[in-house]
Amino acid sequence: MFKTLTLAATTAFALTGGAALAAGGEGHIHDVNFSFEGPFGKFDEAQLQRGLQVYTEVCSACHGMKFVPIRSIGEEGGPNIPEDQVRAYAEFWEVWDPEIMDYRTAKPTDHFPPSSLENAPDLSLMAKARAGFHGPYGTGLSQLFNGIGGPEYITSLLTGYTGEEKEEAGVVLYENTAFPGGWIAMAPPIGDEYVEYADGHPNDAESISEDVAAFLMWTAEPKMMARKEAGLTAFLFLTVLTVLLYLTNKRIWAPVKKKKA
Repeated sequence: MFKTLTLAATTAFALTGGAALAAGGEGHIHDVNFSFEGPFGKFDEAQLQRGLQVYTEVCSACHGMKFVPIRSIGEEGGPNIPEDQVRAYAEFWEVWDPEIMDYRTAKPTDHFPPSSLENAPDLSLMAKARAGFHGPYGTGLSQLFNGIGGPEYITSLLTGYTGEEKEEAGVVLYENTAFPGGWIAMAPPIGDEYVEYADGHPNDAESISEDVAAFLMWTAEPKMMARKEAGLTAFLFLTVLTVLLYLTNKRIWAPVKKKKA
């Protein structure tokens, strides 16, 4: 399922969303109907596995995930990779071991390596760090109905390249409709058929972008399913408790109301 790293991304601010490189306003973010959205939404296990593949083959050439334990890809609610595959997957990576002051082959208990480039941000929490939807006028109404929009921002950024380029101060910039300001220093990192999915899922640029965005949402909030389950349980409990308290209140005060009548 997994391949060795084959694609290298260009140095950039990739996914930073901050410090636009040219004058301009907010970029255009299109909504995506992700399976995990809403109070009853759930992560699509197959999509998370595809997203992990995209990160491994494309994004990890520059970007790290130093806050994510490798073993977590085998947990329920996430990619849920079998234990033997998790061990095999860990061997793709080398991590710095301060005890031996050298690099060694990673173990499932290790975290993903950090970013290999100084100006390539860590992607562990990127889906929660970026807001795709705003306003209007700071009211947050769009976020109430559409969510924060971090995964949508990532998807829109990866598919927002127009093909136009320009050079400023010796740096090549690429026009991107989603990036604030309209120009970004990261070259287009993906395209149609950049990865080959074993499950036969479509591998056009939009599908690849959605898969890796969903995976990065999971890395940013791996316990989302447990949180939603706990929230639903608490809601049902409070609903039953409210009904019981109402009926108890009526029974306690019934004699008093009869006397007044």
